Amino acid sequence: MSYQVKELLLPDGKSPYADWFATLDAMAAAKVSVAGTRMEQGNLSNVEWFRGIGEYKIDWGPGYRIYLAKDGLKIIVLLGGGSKKRQQQDIDQAVALWEDYKRRKSQLHKGA
Repeated sequence: MSYQVKELLLPDGKSPYADWFATLDAMAAAKVSVAGTRMEQGNLSNVEWFRGIGEYKIDWGPGYRIYLAKDGLKIIVLLGGGSKKRQQQDIDQAVALWEDYKRRKSQLHKGA
């Protein structure tokens, strides 16, 4: 199964994932990009699921992480990223972003 991978956009149009990605050096960005391609192709073997989100682990450098969630059966939403060093703060932020996204989506559908 393949997925459509999208970045979470905040109400102001910013993407926490893009902001994080922009801080990576070229080699780290390449590793993260490969992980994104693998997700699109349906390879989620490096993802651990908990608290409603997934953590894609990249075993390289400082232990990069990509935080994501599934929106339905075919869409993966990228919530952000980080490294092993700030793992708990990054997880807490990703969970909060996902909860906010679901709340905003629910309100949008109620108003439609």
